[in-house]
Amino acid sequence: TLMTSSPSSSASSSKPVPIVLVTGLSGAGKSSALKLLEDIGYEAVDNLPLFLLSRLVMPVEGRTPNTVDAHPLAIGTDVRTRDFGIEAFLSETERLRNLSGFNLRKVFLDCDVDILCRRYTETRRRHPLAQDRPVRDGVERERELLAPLRDAADVVIDTSTMTLGELKQTLIRHFSIHRPTGPGIFVQSFSYRGGVPRDADLVFDVRFLRNPHYVTELQPLTGQDARVGAHIAADPEFDRFFANLLNLLRPLLPRYF
Repeated sequence: TLMTSSPSSSASSSKPVPIVLVTGLSGAGKSSALKLLEDIGYEAVDNLPLFLLSRLVMPVEGRTPNTVDAHPLAIGTDVRTRDFGIEAFLSETERLRNLSGFNLRKVFLDCDVDILCRRYTETRRRHPLAQDRPVRDGVERERELLAPLRDAADVVIDTSTMTLGELKQTLIRHFSIHRPTGPGIFVQSFSYRGGVPRDADLVFDVRFLRNPHYVTELQPLTGQDARVGAHIAADPEFDRFFANLLNLLRPLLPRYF
């Protein structure tokens, strides 16, 4: 699987302050996403009331972030947040987006209904919109309610099958504070039994190559072990396949950016 990210412009002293607004379905991983964004340099604030959003982003009225000691912000909000409302959220975020000195982006965390239901069942937590109803009713009601936020998001991340490590890499790809110039290319292996990665741009089926999983001494190892790579490269079909793959990608990838 090959995943790509867009290039970013070079940093400068007037670079806008990054602000990431994290919302999405309850149980889809908002708290985890905020912690991971904190790990990569953001100041994280969860469940911030909407009426305090402007005050947090721009504490001194009339002054842009470039004139104060502003830090990159990751702000979480969802249906559990005090004074939360769809129209109010969209209106306030659009107003902030139009102010100078900010690079405001909205991320929506999505997840399959069945997986969300299982998460709530396993943790024995109540869904915020299903206090006296089955969990599924609350999940489906929330999905319908938040559809406008999903449509308005700059980035939608489906966490249904993601590990924390995969979520972190996805957040880094989209929201890294110190992003290199030029395109970013991420290569990920996967098992068809677990499903195709949902955020992959290009997927290549290489099941015709030698599978190290069926070699006893290689089975416990990962693709980072040189012996696994050597086993696959020894396949008579590998060299021709890999050369053709490179011939495909070299002219194709620049057209994505």
